[in-house]
Amino acid sequence: MRPVVISGTGVFTPRETITNAELVTAFNAYATAENETNADAIAAGDVEPLAMSNEEFIFKASGIQQRHVMNKSGVLDPDIMHPKLPQRDDGEPGIMAEMAVDAARKALAAAERKPEDVDAVICAASNHERAYPAIAIEVQELLGIQGFGFDMNVACSSATFGIQAAADMIRSGSANCIIMVNPEICSGHLEWRDRDCHFIFGDVCTAVVLEAKENATSDEQFEIISTRCMTKFSNNIRNNNGFLRRTRPDGVGDRRDMQFMQNGRQVFKQVVPIVSQMVVEHCTDEGIDPTKLDRMWLHQANKSMNDFIGRKVLGREPTREEQPNILQDYANTSSAGSIIAFSQNSNDLAAGALGIICSFGAGYSVGNVIVRRVG
Repeated sequence: MRPVVISGTGVFTPRETITNAELVTAFNAYATAENETNADAIAAGDVEPLAMSNEEFIFKASGIQQRHVMNKSGVLDPDIMHPKLPQRDDGEPGIMAEMAVDAARKALAAAERKPEDVDAVICAASNHERAYPAIAIEVQELLGIQGFGFDMNVACSSATFGIQAAADMIRSGSANCIIMVNPEICSGHLEWRDRDCHFIFGDVCTAVVLEAKENATSDEQFEIISTRCMTKFSNNIRNNNGFLRRTRPDGVGDRRDMQFMQNGRQVFKQVVPIVSQMVVEHCTDEGIDPTKLDRMWLHQANKSMNDFIGRKVLGREPTREEQPNILQDYANTSSAGSIIAFSQNSNDLAAGALGIICSFGAGYSVGNVIVRRVG
């Protein structure tokens, strides 16, 4: 089996941002209007009034301070409360493909590779803007890459699962170089009118170039030592939207379950131990002392979750350098979060340093990628 390296990464960041203060103002305007509309029902005890949001609540619950979005005006309009993205003609690049191409070009430049060096494109994301043709094939066309492409979805673990899929193909010899992209427009599947989750997500796209170690020439190489993936079915994070929606009697209308839904307390209670144990066991099986990891690039969903996992794995409070967080600036960007953390917080590591890229989320799903900095 050939050794595989991550030889370059890239991040596309939308220009527009929404601060917690802006988000609270918009949400409270919406909640106030709803309470006024339902004043009689609320007074009669038939309807519960909507509670107001506040910045302290958001930061304490998540550690998030702002988020990047593809469209700000629609989200902050109390009468709309979702992004407004223009309809594109089928002859125009799709919005997710456009994001992916930007991130991919950055990753290719970092890897010192050109499109003609790439054999395949994997588009791994929690939501795809259409069923077919595959977004990966569109990205392949826009970049001028030969070979093949395909889409995959394992929710927030899509990127780590995508890395494993790419690494396995390169190890086996069916490809020499693969680019994996993670376009996430999470603002489109978030219910911005729900106080318990309206602050969670942001938009971004990441890209990772993987290739056979023997061919790599870049200065950013991390050899993939081992990958491990796990899934366990749970309804605690769910989105019921899909192409069969119109076929069902209750499939029309503004149904709450057609957007992101979660039982946050159960997710925390169940997922954190699973992730902590899996990281420890994975490292131990590879002969690595988990307490000696130089860096942990964790899924960027919730600071409290990451802090808990860090303490369990390292056996102490991790430093900011050992466990970098980016969710204060990006919020939860689903599969892209751990890749942003890796891309922005890896070049300072010395040759031989060991780290783990770990993502987890709906499914449940957990994906680990243990890497070593190449000298």
